[in-house]
Amino acid sequence: MALHWSGTGIEVHKHVVRPIEGDLPSGFPDDFDNNVFTIRCTETGEAMLIDAANEHERLLEVCQALGVTKVVETHGHWDHIQAVPAIRDAGIEVGITAEDSSMLPSYDFILEDDSVIEVGRLRIRTIHNPGHTAGSMSFHVEGTPLLFTGDTLFPGGPGATGFGGDFDQIVRSIEDRMFSAFGGDTMVLPGHGLDTTIGNESPHLQEWIDRGW
Repeated sequence: MALHWSGTGIEVHKHVVRPIEGDLPSGFPDDFDNNVFTIRCTETGEAMLIDAANEHERLLEVCQALGVTKVVETHGHWDHIQAVPAIRDAGIEVGITAEDSSMLPSYDFILEDDSVIEVGRLRIRTIHNPGHTAGSMSFHVEGTPLLFTGDTLFPGGPGATGFGGDFDQIVRSIEDRMFSAFGGDTMVLPGHGLDTTIGNESPHLQEWIDRGW
């Protein structure tokens, strides 16, 4: 398993997956891939997976090896949910926001804003970040610098809003619920690509507003 970050009582594993060849919708690049993260409490062995994206057989192996008991979705777009049916068939519960729930083939529980998900002794707080989708959700592990942002915030700007999103809304969400709420050393772990930090991205907010994306 690909250990990505660790601290007292916690491990984060990162799994980069991609769709099966031929399954990509029109307009998606051939090298399109997704980040899937597993947050594991090392004291109890319980873990949570963020975004059951693709490569369901591999993700099921990850779930078994790391003790995953639940899966949460950052949002309901196609590329983040392809493994959901297989995950649920294996008896693992899947959660999504009410706003994005109709985008999933099935789910088990609803994620609400500013609530706490307990994973062993870890506390993971939910942050509703509308804009990329109406129900986009980020996750902050309390007591750590870790902020899992899905497709809301990337190195270099916000997530795309051309697929039914709202640019003004995503900018407000990033400014009010990320830049104003977290310190500069907070790690941003997005749904695609490389990590960044709040400190790297926040000085560029006005540039993003001026360019319009």
